[in-house]
Amino acid sequence: MQAYGMALDLRDDPRLIARYKKEHQNVWPEVLARLREVGVTEMKIFLLGRRMFMYCETRDGFDPTKDFARANDDPTYRKWDELMRSMQERVLGAKPSEWWAMMQLVFDLNWPQHRPHAVVL
Repeated sequence: MQAYGMALDLRDDPRLIARYKKEHQNVWPEVLARLREVGVTEMKIFLLGRRMFMYCETRDGFDPTKDFARANDDPTYRKWDELMRSMQERVLGAKPSEWWAMMQLVFDLNWPQHRPHAVVL
């Protein structure tokens, strides 16, 4: 399992933000199926104002650059992506090749140094 954190902004328009949230309550079944096909096993999007944070888990060997792009090979997924992008904008600090900007993992509760030590009796 691999995990990713990514950031993106919604356009500064309350109507678009409301529509974005509504669309995600009823994501097209083909989009969900395509995400799973390319290797996404978990996806959560959080929103604060206009800033979105996406937490994503994938199968081992998943390559975000290649596999997310591969999702767009499906015409229905591509239509969904185009609709979503019409409501989004890149965050400051995103690389030129990124739409959703990859975030750096700086803490994990389960890193070995943070795990409780076993008690020896």
